[in-house]
Amino acid sequence: MSSMKKPEPRQRGFTLIEVLIALLIFSLGMMGMAALMIVSVKTNQSAFLRTQASFLAQSMADRMRGNLSQILAYNGTYDASTAGADPCPNGAVCTPANLVNRDRALWSQQLITSLPNPTAVVACNGVTLGTAAQLGAAPFNGMCTLTIQWDEATLARGTNSATPGTANPDIQTFAWVFQP
Repeated sequence: MSSMKKPEPRQRGFTLIEVLIALLIFSLGMMGMAALMIVSVKTNQSAFLRTQASFLAQSMADRMRGNLSQILAYNGTYDASTAGADPCPNGAVCTPANLVNRDRALWSQQLITSLPNPTAVVACNGVTLGTAAQLGAAPFNGMCTLTIQWDEATLARGTNSATPGTANPDIQTFAWVFQP
């Protein structure tokens, strides 16, 4: 009788190399998810700033519609230098001319609070129709252009620069033409 050797039991479980390969694949997947999250946060911030610009533009248009007799006085540039104190504080009565100054100061403050390094330009052309007695109630026969610009860190920022941290900011623009 020949003696047969009993077969060695097969090794069960994972080898170290299999574990390392699985860990590498898992790590690459997690880095991809992290990159996706970064892109998501940046595009969400961009959408938020564009929404803020839209709200600010509508706010100024409503202010201008409320003071049609002085609409051409709203023309100009708005930034940190035009923000200031309310010229009609504590519920004081504002004349239409003072209301323009109040709107300019308060809206400029909203602008610099809501957007990074903003500037805005209002340019209206036309005249208010009607007689002197109808001033402020008569329609305006012109158009107004409201342009808001701000700095935004976009995904493309600094891609052409050797030192991306010192790259110029990306200027975003919201422009709206309307008839008050």
